[in-house]
Amino acid sequence: MSVEDQIAFRVEDLCRSYFLKGETVHALKGVSFDVLAGEYIAIMGPSGSGKSTLLNVLGCLDRPTSGRYILAGDDVATLNDYQLSRIRGQRIGFVFQSYNLLQQLNVLENIKVPLQYQGLVGSEADVLCQHLAERVGLGNRLYHRPTELSGGQQQRVAIARSLVNDPYFILADEATGNLDSKTTDEVLDLFETLNNDGKTIIMITHEDEVAARSKRVIRLRDGLIESDTRN
Repeated sequence: MSVEDQIAFRVEDLCRSYFLKGETVHALKGVSFDVLAGEYIAIMGPSGSGKSTLLNVLGCLDRPTSGRYILAGDDVATLNDYQLSRIRGQRIGFVFQSYNLLQQLNVLENIKVPLQYQGLVGSEADVLCQHLAERVGLGNRLYHRPTELSGGQQQRVAIARSLVNDPYFILADEATGNLDSKTTDEVLDLFETLNNDGKTIIMITHEDEVAARSKRVIRLRDGLIESDTRN
């Protein structure tokens, strides 16, 4: 298999500018990198470095002003809103700092939410979601609601939910930001296990100890890549 065949996605000379308070803000100024399937990458940078903008582009929540973002053969900049929504639902698994669970739903129902948006329901969906709950260590909490779970357990639900569509990659935004150090280690152990099983993981973080658990660290500064190193 060639390197090209192993690429999960590619960013080429990516630029993103905003018009804010009468001025043009250049959040990304020409960012380029490839991500191979199975990589575990931490993206770091200080406030204003462009990492949140890059997160939005990688998550198909925003389009680049110029340059290309190629995901599964599609140039994201050329897609309409409906196509972007389908990519978000089918190709990207999101894990957020604030968990973003629905409080009125139990663990199994929260994991199932992305499938319901695609009209996938029934016993097959239930079996898949139960399997994912067990995979993240919550097989005995299927019918508990978020208020009955610890922060770490809620994040595990969010991770299971991110896996339900077997995405091309998981995009985790400060996924351990609300957790204590012990629970952070447990969640990072889970990400490491998923990566060892072949899942591609992109972690946005400002914490050096979190980035140290990844296999590659991309540092941004002033909208440019400052360094790209392997752990």
